[in-house]
Amino acid sequence: MADHTSNLDEGEQREVEENSAPAAKVVHAVVSKQGAEEMERPLASLFCSATAAGVAIMASLSVSGALHHSLPDAPWRELIAALGYPVGFLVVVLGRMQLFTEQTVVTILPLAREPTMRNFIRVVQLWILVFVGNVTGAACVSALCAFGHVQSPEVQAGMIDVSAKLLERDAVQTLLQAIPAGFLMAALAWVRAAEDHMSFWIVLALTLAIGLCGFAHVVAGSTEAWLLLWTGRTTLAWVLGGFMLPALIGNVIGGTGLFAVLAHAQVRSEI
Repeated sequence: MADHTSNLDEGEQREVEENSAPAAKVVHAVVSKQGAEEMERPLASLFCSATAAGVAIMASLSVSGALHHSLPDAPWRELIAALGYPVGFLVVVLGRMQLFTEQTVVTILPLAREPTMRNFIRVVQLWILVFVGNVTGAACVSALCAFGHVQSPEVQAGMIDVSAKLLERDAVQTLLQAIPAGFLMAALAWVRAAEDHMSFWIVLALTLAIGLCGFAHVVAGSTEAWLLLWTGRTTLAWVLGGFMLPALIGNVIGGTGLFAVLAHAQVRSEI
């Protein structure tokens, strides 16, 4: 292979290295290392972090609801209200909290590199713990919003209006629309590993895409589903079976079945 830097001095060659994008196998190694480190964390720490993420993700619904309430009833209102969707994700992801859909790729890559029973058990354990923590936090903060009067009645009405769109989809539609959301969230973890200094813009762009396209994210959507339950708009059976289960399956398919497998396949012969 030709050496394209042979005519450069040492300082210029160093500058080329510093400005070169990392190779795919390097990004794969970074994400795998992150996943391995997450699986080594104490279970209590993981659960607390996941619960905090479930609480913090409520910011997405709160800001979207406030925008929905403040804007006139026009065709472009939903477009502007969707700008609030990334807020909770920015808090959670940049705050290094445990979010289930990120774990679909971060922890599956160490398992793909070393497919042992021990790693499989650790992945399953982490997934369950993080998902339960996320849902617990989302349920509690949604109850606080419904019964604690922590926002004005007008903003709460806007949040309910935004959430009510979940009721327009059946379980199959929710599952299908959760697949691209899982893929984008897994892509978020991958791209951030390559360009960590751009984390704010990466999170903003990819989660805004989820919001604008109306894709289903199981954790962010669970804040909406729980709020609908607490305010008497739906039933527990719908929350668990009509939204959470299909959204969970779709997110896992998109994040693990598609992105994580493809991400590993592209570097499998190099590692």
